[in-house]
Amino acid sequence: MSDLPRKAVTRTAKLAALPLGFAGRATWGLGKRIGGKSAEIVARELQQRTADQLFKVLGELKGGAMKLGQALSVFESALPEEIAGPYRAALTKLQDAAPPMPTRTVHAVLEERLGEGWRELFEEFEDKPAAAASIGQVHRAVWHDGREVAVKVQYPGAGEALLSDLTQLSRFARLLGPLIPGLDIKPLITELRDRVSEELDYGLEAEAQRAHAAVFADDPDVVVPAVVHQSEQVLITEWMDGVPLSEVIADGTAEQRDRAGQLLARFLFSGPARTGLLHADPHPGNFRLLPGPAGGDGAGDGDGDSGSWRLGVLDFGTVDRLPGGLPETIGTCLRMALAGEAEEVYGLLRAEGFVKESVALDPDAVLEYLLPIIEPAEVEAFGFTRGWMRAQAARIADPRSPAHQLGKQLNLPPSYLLIHRVTLSTIGVLCQLGATVRLRDELAEWLPGFVAAEE
Repeated sequence: MSDLPRKAVTRTAKLAALPLGFAGRATWGLGKRIGGKSAEIVARELQQRTADQLFKVLGELKGGAMKLGQALSVFESALPEEIAGPYRAALTKLQDAAPPMPTRTVHAVLEERLGEGWRELFEEFEDKPAAAASIGQVHRAVWHDGREVAVKVQYPGAGEALLSDLTQLSRFARLLGPLIPGLDIKPLITELRDRVSEELDYGLEAEAQRAHAAVFADDPDVVVPAVVHQSEQVLITEWMDGVPLSEVIADGTAEQRDRAGQLLARFLFSGPARTGLLHADPHPGNFRLLPGPAGGDGAGDGDGDSGSWRLGVLDFGTVDRLPGGLPETIGTCLRMALAGEAEEVYGLLRAEGFVKESVALDPDAVLEYLLPIIEPAEVEAFGFTRGWMRAQAARIADPRSPAHQLGKQLNLPPSYLLIHRVTLSTIGVLCQLGATVRLRDELAEWLPGFVAAEE
């Protein structure tokens, strides 16, 4: 019997508490106003209570509910600051933590998948989980050969729970929409649902992680833990220490933030070019900042060695397969847009299906729509901020804005859906970091079609 709530009726009742709770707290807020409290104080308390319930429900359910929470958490930069504050703490918790499953359940899975003598495979095994996520939790252990390892154990019933959650969440996606201006949540939920089978398959995850580990084995900037053992519902990899990216976001120095942001951008664009795979789950819980070889144990003690920090990358459960790397169309279109070639950009967008044949748009208006978004690629170094992200979201979300009207007429071809989400998510993390990044350098090095801009 699983400790993960699996019955659809039980999980649906919990999920239904979210929109019902929103309405209930609105009534509570009205009562507070009548009682004399100011609108500003009441709004702040209302948002805090909503954030608390959001984490409580999504975290307890794990599964697809928590997966959606993690996906949304990287977009909190787009929220107006007066709303973002209360949500930020609650959503950030979803990046690294969730209520753990009981020890007896963990032991039962390990016995079923590794055999009755599973304990003999380890010199040590910590029953208390080191981390818990949407479909599994991680335990720290020492493998029989002395290596420190991370043992990821999948929640029993995770697949059923994921599908049930995401089906139910899609039914009130419109209610969640206002949380992230400019983001259509329903397609995000649909895409998460479509990839359930891949994420549950630890064999596919191990294969993707091995491919990355082999390519980045001697890389000075990126570290990928090796796969030690894999079986159904259990994945064992080498342990990775380091500073979680969520901690860098919360308390990191400017140097650490900039270094982490540069490496994150480098990994986003170099990964597909080097491995033919796109890491498609870029929330901060999947990244660590590690001391570089030259920094030794003291690399984290000050700012002087920040340039030697490396990026540790975890969780390859969701990847996009791009045998030729990122599509050359992206680089070519970006290069032409930066050069002001409106007609050429429009023609390429039509050819690739971003503008449907039945739609006619003004090429100059399309270029005007794109230029603010691609500003980070135009300058030598760009400072990503929450303010910039909010401005972009507000420009596209405001029904009165020409950008909103034009954006509604654009189309996102299915083959670009995951690339688009990963790019937006990564930009969201860069804005959370407040990092200054030489993005143009990474594009010139790794993005097909962009290099002509340097000729």
